Amino acid sequence: MFYLLSTGSWMGFSCLCKLLVSFCRGREIRRMKDSMRCGNSFAFLTKDINDLEHSNQVNLPPVSVVMPLKGFGEHNLHNWRSQITSLYGGPLEFLFVVESTADPAYHAVKRLLADFKDVDAKVIVAGLSTTCSQKIHNQLVGVEKMHKDTKYVLFLDDDVRLHPGSIGALTTEMEKNPEIFIQTGYPLDLPSGTLGSYCIYEYHMPCSMGFATGGKTFFLWGGCMMMHADDFRTDRHGVVSALRDGGYSDDMTLAAIAEEHKRLITSPPVAVFPHPLASDLTFPRYWNYLRKQTFVLESYTTKVNWIMNRALFTTHCYLSWGFVTPYVMAGIHVAAALRFYFKGYSPDDTVLKCNGLLLAGCLAICTLIELLSMWNLTRIEVHLCNMLSPEAPQLSLASYNWCLVFIAMLVDNFLYPLSAMRSHFSQSINWSGIRYHLKDGKIYKIDRHKHLVPKITDLAGKDLLGKNGSTPKVAIISSLSRTLAQWRQPKKYDV
Repeated sequence: MFYLLSTGSWMGFSCLCKLLVSFCRGREIRRMKDSMRCGNSFAFLTKDINDLEHSNQVNLPPVSVVMPLKGFGEHNLHNWRSQITSLYGGPLEFLFVVESTADPAYHAVKRLLADFKDVDAKVIVAGLSTTCSQKIHNQLVGVEKMHKDTKYVLFLDDDVRLHPGSIGALTTEMEKNPEIFIQTGYPLDLPSGTLGSYCIYEYHMPCSMGFATGGKTFFLWGGCMMMHADDFRTDRHGVVSALRDGGYSDDMTLAAIAEEHKRLITSPPVAVFPHPLASDLTFPRYWNYLRKQTFVLESYTTKVNWIMNRALFTTHCYLSWGFVTPYVMAGIHVAAALRFYFKGYSPDDTVLKCNGLLLAGCLAICTLIELLSMWNLTRIEVHLCNMLSPEAPQLSLASYNWCLVFIAMLVDNFLYPLSAMRSHFSQSINWSGIRYHLKDGKIYKIDRHKHLVPKITDLAGKDLLGKNGSTPKVAIISSLSRTLAQWRQPKKYDV
């Protein structure tokens, strides 16, 4: 009974949060529809169509987009095109940063950029990291190479699919409120049909509640972070040194700095990005991804940060197994009831059986409400993404399998504590073929061996061991690329 009440309370709180998030995202949809009814056919780009006047566009601040890359997968070309064909009207440069020219991403980007010669974009070879994670190393090298006049730097993962107005929306918020330290967003997972992909969707969906407040938040997603470029030039609050000297997770490190110095993190309601998952995302690859997610709680920068991570570790483990336990008990009650039924007992023969079935029925109702709240939030976010990218193929809820979503809820919550405990006791992780060892919350040792390198990554299924020039031919995308290049061209820097 205690576990049922605990699960019911948690589901009730979760449904309430999802309702608030749905209201926030839905309010943005209504605003865009009202704007279009008033004659603003570019509502997906700006709230006020007058902002698109040339006199306003020429005053937009310069932005550098830094994209650390690793491997090449089935969705990368589409994602990269959505990034470099942004309709941001100010000076814009794109810095694709790879570890070495042997990375399959290097040749894929080179071929793609050959079709976008008018875009200010280049590929940078960062070399091997020695004091931090390879992703952070690539980010910092990108920052060092950005234009001297850049005002804002936007870090993007290569699995982020931007909307035409995403960069403009983030920049507008930064301009309106200079107190903002970091702006962030969050992905809308598009499951591919495998159980592993649904486990990823179920893991991300509850976390999205912290990114849809339409304003201040305590959460930060490393896949999309816009910051002041001068914060890196001056190492303000030690952002560069904290990342460079033993940093494992970029978002957790920067979130800890923001908390320590009482700096503002915001997430605008339009910062939700389609995130297609690999069509062959297997269950072992989901487990590897979960391991990396739980391992970030072992990294920290300060004592307060360590305490907060331990609190998150304990709370999440308790809630995860507290969520699963009632289903185990309900399964036992249902099995007992079936046994009584087939043995010919009447309902009056046992009160315990009836009480057990009553509790199982209450749990079923709670589960149905939780699934409905997830469906409603996903429906609204799909609608919002479709409105923000009217030129892209429209997303649909038809591909979601809600029976698999329920199974994923049980699997993910059961495995999370196991993954968290393994991360805690191992203090090491294999991330895309590089094994990082932590000590006192920071990386102190990095191992690179050929036997550590997997053939593909976890979520996007990116090839990590491709041979030079093995990427798909550009011919299959060239016509679409040229069309987009003519319609969505950012301005280059004046040098």
